[in-house]
Amino acid sequence: MASTFHFMQQALQLAEQATFLSNPNPRVGCVIVDAHGQVLGQGHTQRVGGPHAEVMALRAAQEHGHDVRGATAFVTLEPCSHFGRTPPCCDALIRSGIAKVVVAQQDPNPRVAGQGIARLQAAGITAHVLAPDDPLAVATRELNIGFFSRMLRQTPWVRLKVAASLDGTTALHNGNSQWITSALARTDGHAWRARASAVLTGIGTVLADDPRLDVRLVEAPRQPHVVVVDSRLQTPPDAQLFVPGRGVFIYAAVPHAARQAALEARGATVILLPDQRPAKAGKVDLAAMLRDLGQREVNELHVEAGHQLNGALLQEGLVDELLIYLAPKLLGPGRGMADWAPLTELAQGIALEFKSADMLGPDLRVLARLPGRDQFETPLRQGGTPAAP
Repeated sequence: MASTFHFMQQALQLAEQATFLSNPNPRVGCVIVDAHGQVLGQGHTQRVGGPHAEVMALRAAQEHGHDVRGATAFVTLEPCSHFGRTPPCCDALIRSGIAKVVVAQQDPNPRVAGQGIARLQAAGITAHVLAPDDPLAVATRELNIGFFSRMLRQTPWVRLKVAASLDGTTALHNGNSQWITSALARTDGHAWRARASAVLTGIGTVLADDPRLDVRLVEAPRQPHVVVVDSRLQTPPDAQLFVPGRGVFIYAAVPHAARQAALEARGATVILLPDQRPAKAGKVDLAAMLRDLGQREVNELHVEAGHQLNGALLQEGLVDELLIYLAPKLLGPGRGMADWAPLTELAQGIALEFKSADMLGPDLRVLARLPGRDQFETPLRQGGTPAAP
């Protein structure tokens, strides 16, 4: 019989198929195997409100005429034990006669968090979770890093995307930026958009570029929401970002009844969140915005903004990782990746860890993470900076 690693790896591959599909639910895969190592059924989480991975796998087994009594289920995330949009997956596994359940990661949702395992064990099912440092447990957490962030920090995982020349220029002084990187890099960028719950930009980008910020270059079953930081509600009601069928959330600091009404008539949700700090008067409270987006079930927030908003998010300690596409060209002086006041000491810089570096045609894609952000051990304070240990 093949090993636990083999079947859990298969379950993880199924979970990856839910990457563009399952938001705001986690990406989960399930494989059901009999005592001889024959796969009886498998599946992954469907659209929100649809069946979870375990139910899909049980249905597949039934459709093929397989009896799952006495079988083992390999699931990447602990089966849910509560009634949400769907009934508990634990109950479905218990009713099926499954004898054993192997789980890659405990569910971080406080409504589950070990209760699923306990419920299975109370029903006489052997159930255990892989060690936290097991490679497949780590991979499962990475695949669902936004869900873990929302459950444990109550804020989304913030990924800041930048396309730049090798010398760090993202646009010329006149604003010209199309296109610095290649078509292959732009297509890859759309894949990262597609996996996000929402795409964030600033009013400067909206007014200068009138972007759609939708997913067009890869096939996607759902469009991410759009979030705009727009302190004075300057978003034009005829902006291209109003794509039918997706949410638009506009965060403002200065009320304007007529403009708000016009935007709401287009289907936008307008949220007033002024920053209470005197130095930030007239600006949106960005940390409060992230908490609000967490309440709105945003797991991964994909930032495609200008240098000013990028700088504000970085300075306030609200970015978790950077997705940077570097083109093999030099553009000289222009707009940089992020704008903030000059530093006086090297130690004041923002330290990063490289997670990966890959060639995409002529361009280099770098994924860099702020150290410790993926541990979720220290929640963000109200001001948005990491709490003291």
